[in-house]
Amino acid sequence: MTTAAMVPGNLVVDFDIYDQSLTVPVDTVPERVAELARKGPVVYSTAHGGHWIVTRYQEIHEVLRDPETFSSYPNNLVSTTAGFGKFLPLELDPPEHTGYRRALQPLFGPQRMQALEDDIRAVINELIDAFADRGAAEFISAFAHELPTRVFLTLMDWPRADAAMFTEATDIVLTGIPGGSEEESNRARGEAAFRMLGYFQRMIDARRATPGPDITSTIIHTEVELADGTRLLTDEELQRMFFLLLIAGLHTVQGSLAWSIIHLSNNPEQRRQLVEDPALIASAVEEILRIEAAVIPGRCATRDVELGGVTIAAGDQLILLLCSANRDEAEFEQPDMLQLDRRPNRHLSFGAGAHRCLGSHLARIELRVALEEIHRRIPDYALVESDPPILHASQVRGCARLPITFTPEG
Repeated sequence: MTTAAMVPGNLVVDFDIYDQSLTVPVDTVPERVAELARKGPVVYSTAHGGHWIVTRYQEIHEVLRDPETFSSYPNNLVSTTAGFGKFLPLELDPPEHTGYRRALQPLFGPQRMQALEDDIRAVINELIDAFADRGAAEFISAFAHELPTRVFLTLMDWPRADAAMFTEATDIVLTGIPGGSEEESNRARGEAAFRMLGYFQRMIDARRATPGPDITSTIIHTEVELADGTRLLTDEELQRMFFLLLIAGLHTVQGSLAWSIIHLSNNPEQRRQLVEDPALIASAVEEILRIEAAVIPGRCATRDVELGGVTIAAGDQLILLLCSANRDEAEFEQPDMLQLDRRPNRHLSFGAGAHRCLGSHLARIELRVALEEIHRRIPDYALVESDPPILHASQVRGCARLPITFTPEG
């Protein structure tokens, strides 16, 4: 295992992606990440027992596409499941990963997700209806959190009334207890995780007895080709899989919606272009995804390996700053500038390789349709200077609070 004493001093940093001071009072993550990238493509942080931070596009792409050398377990620097076990299939490597992924892939394919567009648009307009005549809203609670939560619950055919429970539980799992110690946060994470697992078990029991056309039933009743033969998934495997689908789908979309509002509020000319030409919105979504990647995946070296000019030892933990890769000037021209029609835009926000984001098609539809309806109905939104956005730092970055004002409808 590598220690700070074994790394050149100029590459040792004290950066901790879980340090909430990175976002208080304003979000300094982009600036701090840029500082790390200037030090080198791979630097070493003393936080969390020591880990490598990969900052550049080429090296991150290399890691993502080499699961034999860089295992996806553990994916997190801190325990989010309190010893519960691996997220499935995220924290499995090929070939073990392949059967699970193959079973899920068709359920989240582009055609199946495209068929949901009208339903998603209806949810979006229902949410906007609730605040459009008020001229002000707290965008996260009123919209950005509710949208992916409702879409997920609809997709899984779980009661919408249970959304509040998922809100609280996923917040704790991802960010711990605000102001609490690491021990307190980890205990709370464990309690929240097992609360969700109990819920998942109730859904599993119900759909085993009475299956429907929903994704929950399909996953439960689909035989999967695995190393130990072709079989149905166990309750524990299903729980871990549902846990990942929930965590992965909610906060990432929530963050991207918030960053859309923040960036477009601060770039009124680009927003005007979207209002006048909605056809630009699809490429605008890709640019928002590029400039503010929400996820910072983790990897663990399975052998000694050279990467970015440093030697990484077997067992060393790494995190991949996708938000840094997406602003690498070797890959993107004027990377810190929001360019709605950027072409090409080979961002890594959905990852790459075997673990490329399963829900990317759904996320793109949610973001595109949301921006279409927001710019049709409340196009002159603005941030509230006296009540600025509250963002949070973790391996799933995001926004907890975002007050906006706009001209009321009607």
